[in-house]
Amino acid sequence: MADDPFHIVETSRFTVTYILGLDDDPSTVENTDAIVTAPDGTRWSATLLTHREIARVMDRWATTGECADGSYFQVQDLVIVREPGVDAMTRALVDVFEEYGMETRVLPRLDD
Repeated sequence: MADDPFHIVETSRFTVTYILGLDDDPSTVENTDAIVTAPDGTRWSATLLTHREIARVMDRWATTGECADGSYFQVQDLVIVREPGVDAMTRALVDVFEEYGMETRVLPRLDD
């Protein structure tokens, strides 16, 4: 259980601030938002979800009527991970920036 909603992870190229819910455990979280911050202050947003969490959300929407009764799922800054937890999520973000560079358009940039 998180007392502080912000879980910060430092990498060699940037800092990730995960925004956790009150009941989220950093080692098992399957749905979280994050802000990636480069040393120069450039920031990107990311929504990180597991496959299982996407299915769970779409199943819920099928009963609530959201997103055409759960028939689609759309998130602008989505990164899908196989495994839960901020460690797996951080590995995915590190790879995004290693593969596409710090000027990546994979994630939306946040303007200050």
